[in-house]
Amino acid sequence: MPAGRGDPAAKVATTAAAAAGPRPADHAQPAPTVAGMAATPLAVGGGRPAPSQSRPRLAQDGEEGWERLGGVAMLGFISARQAGLDDPGRLRRAEATRRVLSLELNKDRDVERMHRSGVNTLDIEPVEGRYMLSGGSDGVIVLYDLENLSRKPSYTCKALCSVGRSHPDVHRFSVETVQWYPHDTGMFTSSSFDKTLKIWDTNTLQPADVFHFEGTVYSHHMSPVATKHCLIAVGTKSPKVQLCDLKSGSCSHILQGHRQEVLAVSWSPRHEYVLATASADNRVKLWDVRRASGCLRTLDQHNEEKSKASSEAAGTAHNGRVNGLCYTNDGLHLLTIGTDDRMRLWNSSTGENTLVNYGKVCNESRKGLKFTVSCGCSPEFAFVPYGSTIAVYTVFTGELITMLRGHYSTVDCCVFQPNFQELYSGSKDCNILAWIPALREPVPDDISEKSLPQQHLNPAYEDAWSSSDDEG
Repeated sequence: MPAGRGDPAAKVATTAAAAAGPRPADHAQPAPTVAGMAATPLAVGGGRPAPSQSRPRLAQDGEEGWERLGGVAMLGFISARQAGLDDPGRLRRAEATRRVLSLELNKDRDVERMHRSGVNTLDIEPVEGRYMLSGGSDGVIVLYDLENLSRKPSYTCKALCSVGRSHPDVHRFSVETVQWYPHDTGMFTSSSFDKTLKIWDTNTLQPADVFHFEGTVYSHHMSPVATKHCLIAVGTKSPKVQLCDLKSGSCSHILQGHRQEVLAVSWSPRHEYVLATASADNRVKLWDVRRASGCLRTLDQHNEEKSKASSEAAGTAHNGRVNGLCYTNDGLHLLTIGTDDRMRLWNSSTGENTLVNYGKVCNESRKGLKFTVSCGCSPEFAFVPYGSTIAVYTVFTGELITMLRGHYSTVDCCVFQPNFQELYSGSKDCNILAWIPALREPVPDDISEKSLPQQHLNPAYEDAWSSSDDEG
């Protein structure tokens, strides 16, 4: 278990109520093609298991000031918003933060078990946030519907369809990455150890195109914001980064600079031509794919201070293989994780190591490790597979918030659903688990207003009325 450093309870509990900070820009999304039904909030429920960890959970630390306050805090936020005293996004950020802090393994939510071997990769489509893809070590790809169509408190997220072992176009070896087309649920992509990248038609479950490579494919990624290109970045056993063009159906060009296999690739969510790549050569590179030279910069863990870096460590992001990349949702920062058991936060504009200390982040994966970050919270959180658990950190302070326990074997991937602040994780135990925010506990009727913590109420709404008789 990673060791916690300092107690962030008071700070984050207060932040959950205040939830200051910029709100991510809202993007209009086109209608989906898998189904015409609009997404609706899913039912949540269930008890909270007792946490087995050395440090207290922040949700518990903040109960006195946030959860116990219940509807009073909510009404205070709404009233302040109506009066124009607060930023309109403040209530949304505060509630999103509270929900993330109360994530738990829910006894009323299950995901249908379809894989007969480990689950390597998950992806939720960004159009509705309703459909989820999973890829397994058995080469099988499954498409799930996360919506509760039964409207019952207890339900199972059913598999709508799958590319099973009997499918003529199934991947022959382990599927390492699946990703929805960012703008339409009618298409998704998958890459595998069988040296192929396949472009799938969702409605027919037939490959529309197949790209073949000379080496094992570890990772691929499509830009979530690109409007002027349809490039898929592919990391393989070769040190060269391949760029596949969906329009032409061929590999458009190659990015050269790494010395060993490329384990992770990720396009910037802020700049459509900027790509980050991580390699077994301990290096992370940022590329502008429009430039002839390609490479913008190589991230240096020592921020180019020669006195601290040996000749071998110069220009390296980690002291081990770098097998995980994840941008923050605003694209201003990049998180990397390596087999040196370290996670680092970088300024994506300057390439500077921000020196945030997350402590030991256990990483024994010999291939890509897929972790994720929250969206719309203040502060933002990182969800990192850590053995058979998922460690939750604050992104910008490095504090360990909690450990999500429920899997029986190594966790390989997790994905965040920002609409309802839910987390889904896949493991070598063949299971996909759903981590759901706990229900808000109502304030008992016998608790008077005077017993509530008044400091959480907006001063503009405190009762300052007095009668003339009292004044006399």
